[in-house]
Amino acid sequence: MLGCMTTRDPQAPQLARLAALIADETRASCLLALLDGRAWTASELARHAGVAASTLSEHLGKLVAGGLLTEERQGRHRYVRLAGARVAQLVEDLAAQVDPGAVVRPRSLRESSAGSAMARGRTCYDHLAGRLGIAVTDALTARQLLRQDTGFALTDAGVGWFGSVGISLDRKGRRPLARACLDWTERRPHLAGVAGAALCRHALDTGWCVRIGSERAVKVTAAGERALTELLGIEVAALR
Repeated sequence: MLGCMTTRDPQAPQLARLAALIADETRASCLLALLDGRAWTASELARHAGVAASTLSEHLGKLVAGGLLTEERQGRHRYVRLAGARVAQLVEDLAAQVDPGAVVRPRSLRESSAGSAMARGRTCYDHLAGRLGIAVTDALTARQLLRQDTGFALTDAGVGWFGSVGISLDRKGRRPLARACLDWTERRPHLAGVAGAALCRHALDTGWCVRIGSERAVKVTAAGERALTELLGIEVAALR
């Protein structure tokens, strides 16, 4: 009978396999760590996740086979990184859905300090996030360099601003020039896409920001405070 017939969505099995790949605490820990945009060795990830190297190797094999990670070998070392910006966006978007009240409280002062640093400023794959990312996004919007009313889009003045600062925008690929990325600590969107990546790279290359610790946290330097205050009118208090 027609009423008893069901149509199976051909994407359902693939979606289930993808969800199963992420639905493991060790693998989730690795994916979150790799949001810093850098390549990690298997041993570094094993220490970060708190598991044996052999256990971690098995998990990495599944993530690579599932297309979430890519790997390369240099001598005895095996390096892995996220397979691309789309994977990073998926992980960050999922992290943003976690109920803040359900997050386990820090077990030590060190964990608490690391969490505070991550909330203050961090990299989300290849762009700035945390309060720093939000402050930059808000400043770009306030100066009408970025529009948020119909989705994220750089204005003509915004494109010109990037050029005037000396930040090159690669507009040849398929990646959007500007994209909203939901910040998992601030619960608001920050700037991603080509412009977000270029700005983050410029901030690190020029010393406006420096990485701190072994996590994704970044800190705005004195030079960065001067530059961001002069160029975007961001108050120094918002950068600390």
